[in-house]
Amino acid sequence: MTTPSPAKNVLIIGAGGVAQVVAHKCAQHNDRFGALHIASRTQAKCDAIIASVQAKGAMKVPGAFHAHAVDAMDSAAVAALIRDTGAQIVINVGSAFVNMTVLDACIATGAAYIDTAIHEDPAKICETPPWYGNYEWTRRDACEKAGVTAILGIGFDPGVVNAYARLAADQMDHVTAIDIVDINAGSHGRWFATNFDPEINFREFTGTVYSWQNGAWAENTMFEVGQNWDMPVVGPQRAYLTGHDEVHSLSARYPEADVRFWMGFGDHYINVFTVLKNLGLLSEKPVTTAEGQQVIPLKLVKAVLPDPASLAPDYVGKTCIGVRVQGAKDGVAVEMFPYNVADHKDAFTEVGAQGISYTAGVPPVAAALLIADGTWDVKHMVNVEDLDPKPLLTLLDGMGLPTRIKDAAGDRAWDQ
Repeated sequence: MTTPSPAKNVLIIGAGGVAQVVAHKCAQHNDRFGALHIASRTQAKCDAIIASVQAKGAMKVPGAFHAHAVDAMDSAAVAALIRDTGAQIVINVGSAFVNMTVLDACIATGAAYIDTAIHEDPAKICETPPWYGNYEWTRRDACEKAGVTAILGIGFDPGVVNAYARLAADQMDHVTAIDIVDINAGSHGRWFATNFDPEINFREFTGTVYSWQNGAWAENTMFEVGQNWDMPVVGPQRAYLTGHDEVHSLSARYPEADVRFWMGFGDHYINVFTVLKNLGLLSEKPVTTAEGQQVIPLKLVKAVLPDPASLAPDYVGKTCIGVRVQGAKDGVAVEMFPYNVADHKDAFTEVGAQGISYTAGVPPVAAALLIADGTWDVKHMVNVEDLDPKPLLTLLDGMGLPTRIKDAAGDRAWDQ
């Protein structure tokens, strides 16, 4: 008889809306983990998340959930916390600015590493491709040498959409195009707000839009290229070519395919964004006021906008995120569209968060479960499309993010 492996302790880094979802989902599956810990710069935020877990009665089996304070930009401090907590899996859902310091702490301690987005340098916006190659991929050899499992970009997009691309591509002889389409058809009732960290949100859209087309990087400006998409459940939607994380890894795996990311925006968002950008209020460069005070415009805009987590109670409507994969099988052109539809109100009822946070926060917990049981504990660095997608999608079906596929055969649940 095989002796089961000891349950693995989990450390969550971050205390925003996505961390809220991660904490609740870890609690719901704590029978398959060891001790649970959550840390951020401000411990009170972690305490509030744990209180929400307790208020929902989310812990599947009785157990403690511990809060900690840590400066995630300090790799040595993160490593010390990993050792103190005995964490064997670290789920990094803090700011994208801390990816490399947390990753280095995992390499130093041997803990598995999970994140949901590419690292960003606070001093730079929209670096030249490939973005992963500028940061995380430089630690591939170190992860391999240390035997550390590092799963990059396992939110929804990037993350589940990478698994969708792999699922479809595996059923084709070759792939000609991968188009990721992200539509939020919900409404939060505010005059203007962003669905996740405003600083990260705006940084994503102020630089060059990179896509992979005709075997090379193509450059556009934001909102230059738009396309109408007829989406399941939410109907016709206008989406725009946008630079995004998964384009940089999928293009490396499928270099002969065009790889593009499309995100839905309403006219109001575009108008406000354009005014803010043209006024210089989205700049990360400091300016000096007439009174001699230095201000970073982007951080000021972030400070006056609603906290994305505060949108959750009033959010209604649905998201639809999917991937159109085109290619050929046995000489015949084929097309598949794996997708998910999530409901904002359902997310709030279950975990106290809005749907955008929910779709981003459930997948890293599924990845942690797959590391804990050995399925995805690969002992080196990978992007999601490097892994068999079926275990992930099977788990997500039961965790609140079911997958459907629209293809020539109709619209159906995916074939497990």
